[in-house]
Order: sequence, then C-alpha cells, then structure tokens
Amino acid sequence: MIESFREILEKEKDKQYFKELTNFVDVEYETKTIFPPRDCVMNSMKYTPYKHVRVVIVGQDPYHGEGEAHGLSFSVNPGITIPPSLKNIYKELNRDLGLYIPNNGYLLKWAKQGVLLLNSVLTVEKDTPGSHRGKGWEIFTDEIIKAVNEKDTPVVFLLWGNYAKDKKSLITNPNHLVLESSHPSPFSVRYGFDGCGHFSKTNEFLKANNIAPIDWQIENI
Repeated sequence: MIESFREILEKEKDKQYFKELTNFVDVEYETKTIFPPRDCVMNSMKYTPYKHVRVVIVGQDPYHGEGEAHGLSFSVNPGITIPPSLKNIYKELNRDLGLYIPNNGYLLKWAKQGVLLLNSVLTVEKDTPGSHRGKGWEIFTDEIIKAVNEKDTPVVFLLWGNYAKDKKSLITNPNHLVLESSHPSPFSVRYGFDGCGHFSKTNEFLKANNIAPIDWQIENI
C-alpha cells in the first residue's frame, strides 16, 4: 500500500496519458488564462496528506472565475463571493449541526483536518467550465480515489451529484462509508442534498471507529 500521494504521481507520470496531459496543460498555461494558479493545482493532496485522509468530497472542475479556484473542491479564496453550491452546503451544515453561516468560502480548515477536497479535473480555462475534461485528469484522480480506498482506516466518501456518484465503483473497501445525494447546486439541491445530514452522519461514523470527528465550522474572516 502507498504511503503518500507523491507515490501515485511518481507512478503515473511516466504513463502515456500523463505525458500527454502534462503537455496539454503546459501549452494551456502558456497561451491562455487557466485556473487555479499553477502552484495550486495539487493543493488538495498538499494540504491533506494521504495518511491523514478521513473524508473525501469529490467535485468536478475548479471554479472558472477570476481569483476563485485554489485547488480545493468547492472552496474559494478569501474575499471571493461564496458560490451558490457552497452556500447550500453551509445551509445544510446549519440545519444539520447548527453551525453559523460564515462570511467566506475558504475551506482550508477542512483540508487540514483530513477532508480531501478533490476535483475530478484539476484545471480549467477561464470562463469555460468543462474545458479540461477528457484530457487525462480523470484517470489520475481516479487513481487517487483508488489509493484512498486501499486505506485500512475507515474513510467517509461524500458523493454529491451524478458526476461524483460515478466514482462509487472505485470504492470497494467495506471499511469505508459512502454517502450519496444530489449535488448542492441550486438546480439540484432539493432532490436530496437538502436534509441529507451527511455532516452529522460523517462524524457519527468517525467517532464509532475511534477517529476524531471533523470540526465543520468555517469561521468568519
């Protein structure tokens, strides 16, 4: 079993798909405005080391607006307007755990507690959602999910929306808990995310397995 996410990168970087992905991303950064900033692309794995992963939240693409994305799914930099999906996540946290709704969308606190905020695709062109899908990122991030699946210690996977639910087949380890719902976006939040109770269920599962729960409260800045 692997000891760090760096081992996956080392294993994947010599494969043909990853070489093609790297070439594509290099050209994109040289010729277009790409998010997140290049030094933030791997932030989900930087701030949540493999051995510390307790929860995985799977997103799709990085945010594609100026200054928003910084390498953590659903999170935006301080000073950026809270995106609609994250607003709905905060509403559910308020309903589920009674947490106050903060004035920012900076989720680094979660990442540092072992919540892997992993987008399936790690880069995007400005104002062009989905522009880097199908280029190889999905293969790489599936390897990340497979590696977390191999952990002996229990992990909670939060799969919100059909895109994330498609990753369920990668999670085969009976030690883990998979929680599914609709996506928290305004278009689908009422089809299962509202009232899902995923945050309290996550903490109950962690505590039942003698793992420290997550402090989900994002503080005001």
